[in-house]
Amino acid sequence: MEHSNGGFSAAGLRKMREVLAEHVDSGKIPGLVALVSRGGRTHVEALGTMHRDGGAPMSRDTIFRMASTSKPVTVAGAMVLLDECRLRLDDPVEPWLPELADRRVLRRIDGPLDDTVPARRPITVRDLLTSTFGLGMDMMALGTPIMNAVFERGLTPNLPVPMPEPDEWMRRLGELPLMHQPGEHWQYQISNDLLGVLVARVTGRSFEDFLRERVFDPLGMNDTGFHVPADRLDRLPTLYAPDPQTGEFLVWDEAKGGRWSEPPAFQGGGGGLVSTVDDYHAYFRMLLNGGVHEGKRILSRPAVELMTTNRLTPEQTAARTAMAVDNVHISHGQGQHGGWGVGMAVRTYRGDYAPVGQFGWDGGTGTTSYADPHNRLVGILLTQVGLSVPDPARLIHDFWTTLYQAIDD
Repeated sequence: MEHSNGGFSAAGLRKMREVLAEHVDSGKIPGLVALVSRGGRTHVEALGTMHRDGGAPMSRDTIFRMASTSKPVTVAGAMVLLDECRLRLDDPVEPWLPELADRRVLRRIDGPLDDTVPARRPITVRDLLTSTFGLGMDMMALGTPIMNAVFERGLTPNLPVPMPEPDEWMRRLGELPLMHQPGEHWQYQISNDLLGVLVARVTGRSFEDFLRERVFDPLGMNDTGFHVPADRLDRLPTLYAPDPQTGEFLVWDEAKGGRWSEPPAFQGGGGGLVSTVDDYHAYFRMLLNGGVHEGKRILSRPAVELMTTNRLTPEQTAARTAMAVDNVHISHGQGQHGGWGVGMAVRTYRGDYAPVGQFGWDGGTGTTSYADPHNRLVGILLTQVGLSVPDPARLIHDFWTTLYQAIDD
């Protein structure tokens, strides 16, 4: 099929703005920033305000908590190391992550933590990259001893207690059995945080320092990092997580004195980034361009192709789909794309207006970022309302629906 490089229709962009504005005018979404680009054309909408009760307006340079939309970006650190042969796909991770040696695996997912069998083989770099190393957030297994232990140990973000520094985090992780044999089962989140620890240990630097040197700085992503410096905090909106029962707007995180106001103990590749629409646009355009940004090569073309190609078997895809489809009351339909590459969803079937091959991900703080190679487009929508209620998911769905209608060929 031919790739199209045209832009968007003026009428289509007007319709998109009207639909986004309806969400803001409804009072359900205080503010948003949306960026759409196609070929050489970029269009940005900034609507509403930074706070629920008004205050400063949203602007193009507003900084957002990216949540899981961090995943497609932070995996670039590991991909750089693969390109440089400092990591190999099928090497065991034990030399750098000795806490993961000699794993035990639960006999059954809901069994006691000491009812285990030995792992059949070591955990490899590939297992971490594909989120199949054997542990993760399993929404179908909430309330089991292993999921309770993951939460109690502070191994996942967004709990009342922040995650501990990486060596302590690894020590706690190493005390747990795996839920599945290495390489067998796709599971969410923990792999992406583990990759950050792996990159730091291989390079002997902090994960953020390495990402900044090799990814953020070359792409001009000057507002992207794991916290917001004090002189930029006025550009970070209040983050809300409305009560699922009443819809009452509860504050999840304030800008000043909040979780992103100082460097975290743990630089979480799974959900720790803050960023802007323009920074994310630079990154996703680089992926669309096969790893090159303004003449500079960030990643090899094959690395980008590996990241943006489905890596899951049909059995693994079933677990991946269950997270979206069988939890639709929690996920609000987010994640119904079929496949998963490295750190991001890859669309393997036409389930909505986007074509097969689209890649990217969404975040629990009301963020979405995808690129579509067939239409040469990038779409990014950032809000400050968490997915504790369906409103930001509905906004995200409407954004993509109107964006695809605005394609003008």
